[in-house]
Parts: sequence; structure tokens; C-alpha cells
Amino acid sequence: MAKKKEPTNEAPKAESTRYSDKDLKEFEDLIHLKLTQAKADLDELRQSLSHEGDNSTDDTSPTFKMMEDGNDTMSREEVAQLAARQEKFIQSLENALLRIKNKTYGICRVTGKLIPKERLRLVPHATLSIEAKNMQQ
Repeated sequence: MAKKKEPTNEAPKAESTRYSDKDLKEFEDLIHLKLTQAKADLDELRQSLSHEGDNSTDDTSPTFKMMEDGNDTMSREEVAQLAARQEKFIQSLENALLRIKNKTYGICRVTGKLIPKERLRLVPHATLSIEAKNMQQ
């Protein structure tokens, strides 16, 4: 005859509502690394836009210069778009650092659940879990 389980007064373990300070420190270090690289990349893009170290067509024939100038304009627009995206990425990383400071980092802004560490390691500025991201689509 099987024994009946005695009821316990223990409450079921609640899901964690935030990451530990140790986890937050790990993410902070990761974000600082990504931020350093992102700022270096942005500096390179800005240098490219300002024509530093440029090998322009100022001393070539007029026909070639017109074709090159058109190509140069398209290229500059692409670089400007990349720079704008990089600035947005840097702002997102800096916002993530603020969330770490406020101890709200890693909490999905839609579901209120913790975003999995694996996702945060790949996208450290994420504010949505995959579940919430899929709900948006």
C-alpha cells in the first residue's frame, strides 16, 4: 500500500524576479566591452565621412571624376546610415548599463519575466524576451 504524501507548508519556489548582482556584473563587463568596440567602429565611420586619409579624384580627368563623385555620394550615404545605426546601438548599450545600475536589467518589458542569459549574452541590450518578440510579429 502506497503512503500518502503529507502536505507541507512550503510555498512553491517563485520564479526569480531579477538577476543577481554577480550576474549583473557579468553583463556589465560584457556591455562595456561591446561599448568600447562600438565607439571605435563609430570613430572609424566618422573618419571615413570626413575624408581623412582620402584618395579622392580631385586630380583626375573630368569624366572619371563625375562617375567617381556619384559613387562617392552613394558610398557616403551608406556610411552615414551605418554611423546612425552605430550611434543607436551605442545608446541602447548605455541604456542597458542604466538598467543594470537600477537592477532592472534582463527583465522583459512586456512579460515581466527574466530574459534568458543566453539571449542577453548575444544581444546584451535586449529589452524583450523571444516570447514577447514573437508576439509583436
